Amino acid sequence: MMSILTNEFQPPQDKPKKTVQESEAETTIVMLPSDANPLGNVFGGMILKYVDLLAGLVAKRHAGHANIVTASIDSMTFLKPVYIGNALILKARINYVRRSSMEAEVKIVAEDLNSSLKVHTGTAYVTLVALDEKGKPTEVPQLRLRDEDEKRRFLEGQTRMETRLKNRKR
Repeated sequence: MMSILTNEFQPPQDKPKKTVQESEAETTIVMLPSDANPLGNVFGGMILKYVDLLAGLVAKRHAGHANIVTASIDSMTFLKPVYIGNALILKARINYVRRSSMEAEVKIVAEDLNSSLKVHTGTAYVTLVALDEKGKPTEVPQLRLRDEDEKRRFLEGQTRMETRLKNRKR
C-alpha cells in the first residue's frame, strides 16, 4: 500500500489522530497442558508470545497502512503464576505515540474458571515501530486523548520511551 504524503510544514494539529478506543483489543485463551511445565505453571515465554501478538494487533489497528515490528518489551515481572486450565485474559491499548513508534500496554490477568477468581499477573509495555513497504519507519497517527487517565498514560509512556532511547544509546 502507498502511504499518504503529508506536507512537512503542516502544523501538528492537522495530522491524523486516532483515539485509544479505536485500536484497543482484548483476548482470552484457555491455557492447556502444552502451554505449561510439568508443575502446571504456564511458561512465561508462552505468555510473552500472546503479549507480543496482541500488542502488534493494537499497533496495526492504530497505524493502519504500515507493517508493524516489535522493537522492545520492557522488563516483564510475572507477579503470580498462570496455571493449566486458567483463562489468560490480555487487554491491550496504545499509551503513547511518537512519529513512527508506539507504546502498547498489555495487562495480563489469569482467571480460575472454576471459581471465577481473576488475578492480575503482570503488565507489559511493548514498543512497536511502523514500517513502510521498503522497511523504513513511517509516520503513524497521533493520539487524540479524551480524558485525564489517557493523558496520564501518555505522559508516563513518554517518560518510558525517553528512558528506553537514553538506555539504547549507551
